[in-house]
Amino acid sequence: MKIELKELMEQFSNNLKLDYDLKKKNWFNIGGKTKAFYKANNLKELIKFLKIIKNHEKIFLLGAGSNTLISDVKYDGIVIKLTNNFNNISMHSEEIVVAGSAVTDKSLSEFAMENSIGGFEFLSCIPGTVGGGIKMNAGCFQREFKDILVSIQALNKSGKIITIPAKEINFKYRDSGLSDDLIFLSASFKGFKKDKNEINKYMKLLKEKKEQTQPTKIKTSGSTFKNPIDQTEKKVWQLIKESVPLEKSFGDAAISEKHCNFFVNKGNAKFEDMKKLIEFVSKTVFEKTGVKLETEIKILE
Repeated sequence: MKIELKELMEQFSNNLKLDYDLKKKNWFNIGGKTKAFYKANNLKELIKFLKIIKNHEKIFLLGAGSNTLISDVKYDGIVIKLTNNFNNISMHSEEIVVAGSAVTDKSLSEFAMENSIGGFEFLSCIPGTVGGGIKMNAGCFQREFKDILVSIQALNKSGKIITIPAKEINFKYRDSGLSDDLIFLSASFKGFKKDKNEINKYMKLLKEKKEQTQPTKIKTSGSTFKNPIDQTEKKVWQLIKESVPLEKSFGDAAISEKHCNFFVNKGNAKFEDMKKLIEFVSKTVFEKTGVKLETEIKILE
């Protein structure tokens, strides 16, 4: 059975768009259209939408688009973005914060600071959302999502809400192992009491460190490759620097001069340009070092 998306327009008129352009919905500023784009404002509407769609359409959940490379070819599925009611943060108890999956990592770190909760400072340097951060166990400055996570509330494809305690999740480096079929709704995080000024000072220090080593105010998408921790002690940027001509580019897709594991769109890079650059760097590093690189950014095609 094929769902007629045009018929759904009446029920979800304001929030369902057909042939929607995704180019402005990601940090690379690259990409074509999707067959349908659904903006979910609340849980009730999201469940209703999923129950109608069932498994008849491919679904991709888009967060901040800060680590996503989108194809110029039309995506034959539905891209879902969580908004409004998935963007709330509150204190559950003295040291536990509950955040919706659409909350940005930066907002969560600032909320924790305002409530004198330490342990969230590293989030101020991660350009994504809570949902994406959990999915990939995002991290920086020796801290990861797994270090503060208590539990997750998620929705499975049949529209049932489930709670997953953090201790049941098999977190690895930049990976949660959680099913792609789950839609994260919210999560609980635990920190510790800390002086607000001390938190603020530490966040400023981390921001300065980040700005010294990573490109800002340019179309980029964070770390391109994961550190190959099982294959070598070297960081991925060291492998790239030692193996690849850093001036190499394809169209407007180039390697950042500030950090060689960050690739940038210098103007009007196409999907194929960026994909060629990723493949070229991966192939060259493997030929020179024998290390197989795995992308950290998500590719939607």
